[in-house]
Order: sequence, then structure tokens, then C-alpha cells
Amino acid sequence: MITNNEPPDFPAGEYVESQIPEQVSIQLEELRGCPSEIRNSIDSLTAQQLATRYRNWSIRQIVHHLADSQLNTYIRFKWALTEASPLIKTFNETKWSETFDAKESDLEPSLVLMDGLHARWAVLLENLSDDELDRTFFHPEVGEILSLRQALSRTLWHIRHHVAQITWLRNRNDW
Repeated sequence: MITNNEPPDFPAGEYVESQIPEQVSIQLEELRGCPSEIRNSIDSLTAQQLATRYRNWSIRQIVHHLADSQLNTYIRFKWALTEASPLIKTFNETKWSETFDAKESDLEPSLVLMDGLHARWAVLLENLSDDELDRTFFHPEVGEILSLRQALSRTLWHIRHHVAQITWLRNRNDW
């Protein structure tokens, strides 16, 4: 059991961008496995445990946030593939996490959404050319133009980050 009660800022480590040529095939396999990783991270947790907070969000809110975030990112991919470096729409993650569905609803609909979304996203990714993976969108929140390669890398880190938060809570509480 971990004795430090202060949650780390980056339980999965800080984001580091890499440019390994075979990275996309590795990331594709990781993307396919994300829904299972998320499910495994919450396996057998009780309603009370799902209400446990990692800093500002409960585990329940984290899982719903992952579904919201991945859905938004998938849509950004589609925009980048169908428009010339579009300005993407951001969403207020904090406000979204405070809606009733994020705070109180059953996790299964978000888990099923991620199952289907990741399956479809994987089919899309495995059929993209290098030129398509280099297509971009402008992210106004971070003030950067991101390629789909970069967005995929950041998305996978984001998922690892939140799964690590849940794992940290499980370890700290010996669940």
C-alpha cells in the first residue's frame, strides 16, 4: 500500500512526444486495447469507490471524461481528414464533468461507447496513408497546429494518464 496521500500531477509520467517510424502501428495496438485497460482499471470497484476523488474528479467522472474526450478527438480526426487544417472546437472539461451524467450515471454506456469508438477509430487509422496522418488541425486551447500523428500520441498519453490516476487510487486504498 502506498503511504503518500497526495496524488501526483502526472502518475503516468509527463507527456513526451516521440517520432519513431513504426510508432503508429504500436499506437494502433494500444488504441485497440484502451477500452479494456479502462475497464480493467475499474473492475470490481463499488459505487463508493467510484465516488472517490483523484484531486477534483471522482473515478466515475474520470471514466465519463475519457469517453467525452475520445469522442471529441475522433471527431477532430474526421475534421482534419475532410477539411484543410480546421480550427477545432474545444470543450470545457470541467463543466462537462459536472453534468449529471458525468457525476452520477452508470459507467456502462460510456464503456460501450469507447468499445465501439475505438474499434471504428482503429479501422480508420490502419487505413490512413502517411500523408493523411500528417494532416493537421488547429487546437485553439493549446495554440498549436497538431498533426493526426501528434494528436494520436497525445490522446494515448491522456488515456494512460487517467488510467494511472485510477490505479494510484486503487493502490493507495489497497482495493
